Formats: sequence, C-alpha cells, structure tokens
Amino acid sequence: MNFDFSNPYPSTRIPVFARNVVSTSHPLAAQAGLRILQQGGNAVDAAVATAAVMTLVEPVSNGLGSDAFCILWDGQQLHGLNASGPAPRAWTPEYFRAKYGPDAVAPPMRGIDSVTVPGAVRGWVALSDRFGKLPFADLMAPAIDIAERGYLVPPVVQGKWLAATPLLQSQPGFAEVFLPWGRAPAVGELFRFAAAARALKAIARTRGEAYYTGEIAQAIASFSKEHGGALTVADMAAYQPEWVTPISRDYRGHTLHEIPPNGQGIAALIALGILEKFDIAALPADSAESQHLQIEAMKLAFADVYRHVSERGTMEVTTEQMLDDAYLASRARLIERNRAQDFQAGNPVKGGTIYLTAADESGMMVSFIQSNYMGFGSGCVEPSFGISLQNRGHGFSLKAGSPNIVAPGKRPFHTIIPAFLTKDGQPVMSFGVMGGNMQPQGHMQTLVRMLDHGHNPQAACDAPRWRFNAGLELNVEATMDPATVQGLRERGHKLEVINDSYQDFGAGQFIWRMGEPSVEGYLAASDPRRDGLAAGY
Repeated sequence: MNFDFSNPYPSTRIPVFARNVVSTSHPLAAQAGLRILQQGGNAVDAAVATAAVMTLVEPVSNGLGSDAFCILWDGQQLHGLNASGPAPRAWTPEYFRAKYGPDAVAPPMRGIDSVTVPGAVRGWVALSDRFGKLPFADLMAPAIDIAERGYLVPPVVQGKWLAATPLLQSQPGFAEVFLPWGRAPAVGELFRFAAAARALKAIARTRGEAYYTGEIAQAIASFSKEHGGALTVADMAAYQPEWVTPISRDYRGHTLHEIPPNGQGIAALIALGILEKFDIAALPADSAESQHLQIEAMKLAFADVYRHVSERGTMEVTTEQMLDDAYLASRARLIERNRAQDFQAGNPVKGGTIYLTAADESGMMVSFIQSNYMGFGSGCVEPSFGISLQNRGHGFSLKAGSPNIVAPGKRPFHTIIPAFLTKDGQPVMSFGVMGGNMQPQGHMQTLVRMLDHGHNPQAACDAPRWRFNAGLELNVEATMDPATVQGLRERGHKLEVINDSYQDFGAGQFIWRMGEPSVEGYLAASDPRRDGLAAGY
C-alpha cells in the first residue's frame, strides 16, 4: 500500500515504525507490553500483559470485571476468541419484571442487575494457554507492580472519572474504591489500587482459577447476593470463553474480518458491502458527498444489526444471509445521494472500552478489545479485590419476540469488536476503534480513508469523524470542515457539532504490516483522542 505520509489533519502523534510494537490508549500499558516482548514473550504475551495493566490505568473504560474479544494471526492463520460472559442462571424476563415492574423493557443500565458473568480473565488465560510463550504469572507482573505503587492519573481518563462520579458514587463499592479522597482524583494525582493488586496476585498464582472457582469468585458472589443480585459461584465456574471463526467481507481488494455475533462487528461488514457499490475514491475524502454515502451505508447496517443480531444460536437469520451480495446491493439502491433517510431493517432471508494491538517480528499480530461497556460499567465494585463489574446485561431485551430477549446462560448483544485486515489471505493490519456503537462506524470510516484515499493509519486516526445516533441525528467533530457540515445539513442530516476527546468519536489503535516483520516490520498508530501511545523497538 502506497500511503500518503503528508498528514493533512492536526495531530499530536506521528506513525511509529518498528519490528515489535504495542499500541493502546495508555502509555504505561503499551510499555508493559514492550517489557514482555523484550523478556522473550510474543505478541499474545504482550497483549495479555497490556490488557491487565489497562484494567488499572483506564478504569473508566474497563476493569477486572470486563468482557473481551480477540482476533489474532498466529503466523499461519486467523483465530477469534469470544470472551464475553452469559447471563446468570436466574435471569428471565419474569425476574426483571418482578423487580422493576411489568413495563420494564430491558435490564437496568446500572447496578447489580446489569452484571453478567465477566469473561476477560478467562480470555487472558485462554490466549496464554494456546499461543503464549512466557509463564502466565510473568504477564501479570507489570500490572501488579502498577497496582501496588500507583500511577499518576492522565488528563483524558481524569475527565471521564470526574464525569462519572455523580452518576455512580451511590453504587455499591464505587466510592470506596474509586473515590478514595471522597472525590475523583485530579490530573497528575497518584492513584494506588491495592485491592486490584491482591486480585492480580491470586489470578497470577492460580492461572485465573481464583477468579472463577476460588476466593475471588466467592467474593463476587457474596457481593452480588448482599446487594440483591443473582450472580453465583456456579455461574462463574461454568463460564468458558469460545474460540470462533471470524466472519469477513471483501472491500477494495482487501478482506475485513470481525468476530461473529453476539457482537456488532457485522455492522462494519454490511456497511462496507453497501459502500462498495459506490466509487468513493472518486470523491474528495472530506467532501459532504463522500461522508453522506458513508453515513447512509452505516445507518442501513445498524437498522439490520439492531433488528436481527443476538447470540448466534438465537438469530432468526444467518450472518451469510445478512452479508449476501445481492441483498447488500438491494440495500445500496435505497441510498439517495442528496437526501438523508431514516432506514428500517430489511429482510435478509430474501436475499466505556479499551482496545490494544500488538505485533512481533515473528509475524504474530493480535487485535484485542476489553470493556466494562458504559464507562465504569455497572458502577458496582467488589471492594476486597477491586473488581469493577461490567453492565453488559443492559444489552438484553425484555420484549417478547426480540432476538436479544434475556434468558439463563445467554450472552447479550455486544458492542466491542476487534478487527483484522488481510489481503490475498495474508495479514495486513490489526486494528480497532473504541466507543460503543462508534466502533463499526470507526472501522468503516478509517478503512475508507486508508483503502480508498491512501491515508496512512495515523492520518486516518487523526481525521475528523461523525457518529450516527438514531433516525437522522448525527454528532460531528468540531474539527470537521464547516463546508462539509453545511453540505450534510443541506442533505437533511440533523447535526450536533461537539468536542469530546473520549467517547463520542471513538479512539483507534492500528498496526499495519509493512513487509516481512523481521526485516521491514510494522507501522503503528495511536489515536490522539486518548492518552495513548504506539511504542516499539
């Protein structure tokens, strides 16, 4: 790929070229991954160590109670890992209606009844067992050190911490763990996390078993029961992550790979399948016409995803039907070049997150994502081990007929999606863009910039983005060209121009393979919207 390295967008970052690289949204985590690589570990070892550190240094996005997903190239082929946890066995629609009333349409957004089984820790162990080189305990060492000694809180994380405090300070354990001075920490203030250090030591010592069958599982179950929740030790012990085959779609001579449902990665594949019917490269990259076509393709994708996607075994349609080329062509024909529309789902039967990526000179590349969902997740924190529990249960529905209706042991609809790009069956890029439903939107927008317009990955990170919300409503970044904003308004898009460096427009991390890794190496990019770092040697 012949990239243009004259970046036309304001940026605080430059591309990083190295044979061994780690890129994520906090410098200490990226450096922990490099430390593991320098100790003889591979990219999987680096990714697991980085993920463990991220639970500490970006607690506003993930924690030891997170879920996770991964796509990795082992040097020969792609593998997918679904480390999202299921509903407790006690969860049924009747369970929630009895507690929250007959008109409840979903489990609560926050609190103990939004917590499903956390999957990330067993995901780390599964990756280490199958592909790692170093002992698992070695991978926990950087995180244990940071938890015990503490770290200085950076600006973007501090801003989200402060914003979450009034929303979550009344949730069980939140103030005790995350407001040690009765308030959120200030920028540059030292935050120590002794409880998490205890948890990480137990996880390291038992290869994660303390978390799912031992002392941590007991603590989580007791905490849940004390506060009226349903999560039990039996729920924890029964959980296992699942190795999956990624789903894919070709675009401009490359192939994008995503984790199959219960995640929303298929939305990026649908949108690109629709967008492929248009000559995007012929349009200026930042023009209103180009952005309009991308927005409409994304809206069509979400209309189908929100109607049809759930845990794969409960879907009424198949992913193959949703990605059928004739069906996507019929959806593309619905787009009008000069008018925004509020699309409904079609019938294909007829036709709060962190992301990291690591790569090593042997050719192994890892795309990994981990999340508590909405910021600090449920807001509930088991205090003796510092387990900040996700709120993925809110992704379920209580509506009869919904593919996402809650059921015992069922996994909810998930927003977090790692991505991987290949060409002719060979690895090209491991990447991801964090931020709720912004993730497939970010995948599409950055890939269009790279594959249609030749922008290098750092420029694709830096470029202004839009975010589709619902109906005709969009958010656009304040850095977007006013002429583009006006052109979108003239097409009927209802726009709000905002300046949010954290959630609204996502944050990407990219590693592009430049050639033979042991010779040429990689290009790494890190999004300036976070506190992150791409680092290598």
